[in-house]
Amino acid sequence: AKAGYVIRRILRRAVRYAYTFLDQKEAFLYRLVDTLIELMGGAYPEIAQQRDLIIKVTKEEEDSFLRTLDNGIAMLEKAIATARKDGKTEISGKEAFVLYDTYGFPLDLTQLILKENGMTLDQAGFDAEMGGQVGDRGTLSDGDETIEIFDTKRENGIGVHLAYKLPSNLEAVFEARIDFDARMATSANHSATHLLHQALREVLGTHVEQKGSFVSPELLRFDFSHFQKVTPEELEKVERLANSYVRKAMARDEHRNVPIEKAREMGAMALFGEKYGDEVRVIRYGDSVELCGGTHVDNTGNIGMIKIISESSIAAGIRRIEAITGEKVENAVSEIQHTLREIGQMLHNAPDVVAALRKSIEENAELRQQAEEFMKERIALMAKQVMEQAEDRNGVKVALMTGIRIPDVVKNVAFQVRAANPEKTAFVGATVDVSGKPLLTVMLTNDLVEAGMNASAMVREAAKAIKGGGGGQPGFAQAGGKDADGIAVACQSLLSHF
Repeated sequence: AKAGYVIRRILRRAVRYAYTFLDQKEAFLYRLVDTLIELMGGAYPEIAQQRDLIIKVTKEEEDSFLRTLDNGIAMLEKAIATARKDGKTEISGKEAFVLYDTYGFPLDLTQLILKENGMTLDQAGFDAEMGGQVGDRGTLSDGDETIEIFDTKRENGIGVHLAYKLPSNLEAVFEARIDFDARMATSANHSATHLLHQALREVLGTHVEQKGSFVSPELLRFDFSHFQKVTPEELEKVERLANSYVRKAMARDEHRNVPIEKAREMGAMALFGEKYGDEVRVIRYGDSVELCGGTHVDNTGNIGMIKIISESSIAAGIRRIEAITGEKVENAVSEIQHTLREIGQMLHNAPDVVAALRKSIEENAELRQQAEEFMKERIALMAKQVMEQAEDRNGVKVALMTGIRIPDVVKNVAFQVRAANPEKTAFVGATVDVSGKPLLTVMLTNDLVEAGMNASAMVREAAKAIKGGGGGQPGFAQAGGKDADGIAVACQSLLSHF
């Protein structure tokens, strides 16, 4: 599995850069894969067996990377221009992190483009926004005054409390109270990332590695390396496996001040973006063993339940899972049940909601088809009626439609008229839809267009009366407006051309 992952990475990188120089991309990709099979197929026969999959995955990676490249370069160029305008030669770490974290733009490419433009990156700022667990919140109280603490951070080994205002007496003795519910929710989400990491590696393969995370009381986000979209079936397996760890109620096995080498011997995985000293903290839940300094539940049973709510791509070869735990899952389940009850009531409390809904959809599709057939018949009849009432103006049959009409109906009637009357015929529509918006429509047969008439010019001129505008082709054009009171004047303007 590890060799296969390495091969995929080599393929992605080779194709990514080779495509820059070769026009025949697909032919090159096939030659590249066939060469790989020839060189390594003996030792790795699965390469030949997975030839089509390798080609498909590589194409997907290329398309994804090129989209990322286009969007990222445009955003980075804008950031560079803004920095230069402000007289700066450095891009903030936050801007680079947004490019990387939100849009999947590689950091090394950002640094390369900045270097080419004579600029630098605030690397320290980038490293300080790499995700992880949010700080605690709570209050500081001296008995007379209570200050809300909305976040905490650690700077140079010192705990920093963030508040909306300073205490009146800075020399007072304060009691710190952590928001216990928020702390427990955060701990549950943090421990859940460890369980999801382990489950992903078991379901998708040991090539899966953490590439970023965000943990708050509300949700968790987990970024990991994987070469293709996780299928719904795989995602369900991951979720079920992670929840099996929860149900086992595994106690937290915590080891503090462990030498880093000893921790690695224990099988601990270092987390992406973390900085480790000579001694580290090891957190173990069953087979999940990781180096981590965050808060965790005493027992996996405290997590309650893990529910994955989304899976997406954030960069070439990097996927993202978002999930909720505990009370948030209970709330989500309650909301789903409430929705199902409402659907059941709308379906007259049918015992089998799915079967009733399926039947309703089928009946709706049948009714829609009947309605479409009725509309076709109605439009054909309307086209016939306007032609029966058409006036002969200087050798041109002019069919006129006015009144309150659905815009699509007007358009379809116009084309029906032209289809049935291909010569010396014009359709003029001066209508208003049910919301009161005026619409002008002109259709001309080809011989009238060849004679010099222009539907687009006609509606643009007439649209002035309804305070609007529009256009189209010489043979068919429409214009909308804001003033329905001018529809009669606009109609006369159109008819004056015949």
